[in-house]
Amino acid sequence: MLHLCLTCTVCYWVVNLRPELDFVLCIFPLLSFRLVFFAARRFRGGRNPQPRRTPPSPTYRDRGDTTESFPLDFTAVEENMDNFMTQVKNLAQSLYPCSAQKLDYDMKLHFLENTSVTCNDGTPAGYYMKESRGSRRWLIFLEGGWYCFNKENCDSRYDTMRRLMSSSKWPQTKTGTGILSPLPEENPHWWNANMVFIPYCSSDVWSGASAKTDHSGYAFMGSLIIQEVVKDLLNKGLDNAKVLLLAGSSAGGTGVLLNVDPVAELLEGLGHPGIQVRGLADSGWFLDNKQYRSTDCHDTISCAPTEAIKRGIKYWGSVVPERCRQVHLGEEWNCFFGYRVFPSIKSPVFVVQWLFDEAQLTVDNIHLTGQPVQEGQWRYIQNLGIELRNTLKDVPAMFAPACLSHEVITRNYWIDVQVKGTSLPRALHCWDRSLQDNSRNNKAPPKGCPVHLIDSCPWPHCNPTCPTIRDQFTGQEMNVIQFLMHMGFDVQKMAQQQGMDPSKLLGMLSSGS
Repeated sequence: MLHLCLTCTVCYWVVNLRPELDFVLCIFPLLSFRLVFFAARRFRGGRNPQPRRTPPSPTYRDRGDTTESFPLDFTAVEENMDNFMTQVKNLAQSLYPCSAQKLDYDMKLHFLENTSVTCNDGTPAGYYMKESRGSRRWLIFLEGGWYCFNKENCDSRYDTMRRLMSSSKWPQTKTGTGILSPLPEENPHWWNANMVFIPYCSSDVWSGASAKTDHSGYAFMGSLIIQEVVKDLLNKGLDNAKVLLLAGSSAGGTGVLLNVDPVAELLEGLGHPGIQVRGLADSGWFLDNKQYRSTDCHDTISCAPTEAIKRGIKYWGSVVPERCRQVHLGEEWNCFFGYRVFPSIKSPVFVVQWLFDEAQLTVDNIHLTGQPVQEGQWRYIQNLGIELRNTLKDVPAMFAPACLSHEVITRNYWIDVQVKGTSLPRALHCWDRSLQDNSRNNKAPPKGCPVHLIDSCPWPHCNPTCPTIRDQFTGQEMNVIQFLMHMGFDVQKMAQQQGMDPSKLLGMLSSGS
C-alpha cells in the first residue's frame, strides 16, 4: 500500500505539472502488469498462448474511514486515453493524502552565507526554504510591505514595523499559503516545487545596493539580498533546476519587475544558462498618475508615487535593470512603474493586478474610510480601472479582475477568483504550458487555455468572484449592491451609461452577473 501511495503521489505531480510525461512516468509504474497484459493480447501470433485466467476477486475490509475508492476500467486504454487518464488522476488524488500525512510543510529559516549583505539595521538577511526532492521547479517569493525614503520616515517605520527592517525576531519556520502552499488542493500546479520565501527587510522595493552610512542610518540592500539568496540556493539544488519562478506581491511584485532579468543574467554568468527564469508580479503594477488630491510629501502614504520613488532611489542607492536604465537615463525612477519597465524585460513575466488596487488608491489619496465616496472620487476610481486596462493591453500574460483589493497569490482564496471563467492557478498553468510549447518551437497557444485575462466590466467588484468585502466599521459582509451603494454608486446614472433599464441592472448585480 505504501508503494502504491508513493507511486500515486508521483503520478499526481506528473499529471498536473508535466502532462507530456503522463504515460511514461505515471501509468507505466502504476499499471505495468496491465500494460504487459494488453501488449500480449495485441500480439496475436505469440507462441504457446496460455488460456486466460480469471483472477480471484479481492476482498476489502471496511476500516471506517472516508477514503473514496476509484476502480479503474483498463479497457479504456484501447478506446479512450483521455477517459483513462481521468481515472488515473482521480486515483492519484484520492491516494495522495496517505503519503502526505507525514510530510513537513514548513519552510525553514536560513541566513545568508555572505554576512556583509544585511537588513536595514545590520542584522543578517536570509530566507525560508522547503525543499522538494526530485523536483526541478523552484519558486522564490519576494515579500511586500511598502518602503521608506528618508531618515525620518525610516526611523518611524523602524519603531512601528521593525520586522520589515530587521531579522532579529524572525521565527525559525514559516508555513506557505496560496502559491507557496504544499497542499495540492490549495496550490494545484506548484505544490510540489522547491519553495523559497525571502522576507522583506530592506525597505527599498528590492532595489538597493548600499551599505549603512552615517547619513542614511540604514543599509539598503534589496537587490543584493536576492542575488545572494540565488547564489546560496545553487548549493542546495537550484543548480539542477529547470524552471525558476521569481514571484512577489506589492513591493515584492515591483521587485520582480526590477530583478527578473538580473537574476537570469546572474545564473547565466555563473554557468547555468539552462535554467528558465520567469517572473510573476502580483499587485506591483503601479501607475505614476496624478493624485486625486495633491498633498505635501511627508511620508509614504501622503507622497505622490513618482516623488516618493525619486527621493527613494537616491537614498537607497538603487540599481535598475540595465536595458530600462538606458531607455530612461537620468530618470531611472520610471523603471519602478510596470508599464514603463515591462517593454525592456526579456524574461517571460506574468502580471497579476487588481483593476482597483487599494494601495494605488491610497497613494492617490482616495481613502475608503467607511463613508460613502463623493462623485468626484467615484469618477476617479472608475478612471483608474480604465487607465490600468490601457497599460495592460499589450501584456501577453496577465490576470486582471475588476476588484477592489490588494495582493492575491499568497491568499488562501486565490483559487476562487476568476476572470471570464478561468481561475488564476489555471491561467498560470496555461502560461507554463505555453512556454513549454514555445521552447519546442510550437508557437500556437494550447487550445482552451487563456493567458490574457482582463475584466471588461466598469466598476469595482462587478466581478462576482471578487474577494469578500466587509464594512470597515461593523465588520459585516456586504453584497455587491450594498458595496456599490456604499461607494456612492448611482444606479439610475450607471444604467443610463450602459444603455439598460435600472431594474435590469439591479437584477444583474443581485445575481452576480
